[in-house]
Amino acid sequence: MAAIETVELVKKYGGLTALAGVSLSIPEGDFFGLLGPNGAGKTTLIRILTTLIRPTSGLSKVAGFDVVKDKAKVRSVIGVVPQAMTSDLDLTGFEIMDIYARFYGMPKKERRDRTDELLSMVGLRDRAGDLVATYSGGMRRRLEIARGLVHKPEILILDEPTIGLDPQSRHVVWELLEKFRSTDKLTILLTTHYMEEAEELCDHVGIMDYGKIVALDTVEGLKKQIPQKDIVELTISNFDMNRAAGWVKTLHFVTSCAINADTLIVSAEGGAKAIPELVDGLKKMGANLTKVTLKQQTLEDVFIHFTGRPIREEEAKKVSFLLGAGVPTKWGR
Repeated sequence: MAAIETVELVKKYGGLTALAGVSLSIPEGDFFGLLGPNGAGKTTLIRILTTLIRPTSGLSKVAGFDVVKDKAKVRSVIGVVPQAMTSDLDLTGFEIMDIYARFYGMPKKERRDRTDELLSMVGLRDRAGDLVATYSGGMRRRLEIARGLVHKPEILILDEPTIGLDPQSRHVVWELLEKFRSTDKLTILLTTHYMEEAEELCDHVGIMDYGKIVALDTVEGLKKQIPQKDIVELTISNFDMNRAAGWVKTLHFVTSCAINADTLIVSAEGGAKAIPELVDGLKKMGANLTKVTLKQQTLEDVFIHFTGRPIREEEAKKVSFLLGAGVPTKWGR
């Protein structure tokens, strides 16, 4: 059974189509990344999956429950970490965890044990009695991840969980998500503007644009779908460049080879693995290599290919889907 499934999901606001027939299947235990420029439909999709809004048409199920007919059941099996930090600054970390556990009807001993377990895992056990107002941004984010997991959900949904965090805090959050995934066997749905975050964490990535899923695969699978390959630059001194290029072009993993002064610019499949064969072969020919550089394909290259623009051009607005981001003003933004 898919953890999350949508079939031809459509959402319209008057004449505006926010989702234009999204079909998606995320298997249980998957770490799924959802990428897309602002206005692509990510927020609308997440708000439907979390039962905050109804779709105009189409089917959407979470853990086998229909998001329209079985709202309460859907909410009982998901944990949500919104982009905006929502923890009450006037409460302690323990109080916030305890309140959320009460929302889910957890008995006193169970919620205290679970709170203690989670705060230990996120490194906040010693700060459990301190007001959240005294926490750093990274600490607050770790608390909110723990809060989203207090009721042992099957699926964790995170909306830009590391936006605004420094690189060190971001990596701490990554490590926590990997830890929770392995210990709790979670399915995780992540939206992010950080390409390296998706590459580091996700098993599969979906790219949204104009209300549709325009690409979906593993990170490596997506890279193979685009015409660009890894680029290896080999700088050679005192050697016949045409002879060197002629040999390089015979290699099965090479898609093109150009000469730029004393440098061969080689487009190759699996550039990192190709380098040893390129270097050894040229040396056997008598070439003296003075410099070798590699530019590997990135998820950013994939994103540009499918959407026509880099994600860094997009403003990562620090608002939460819980507050209605992406909904036109006249329809209740």
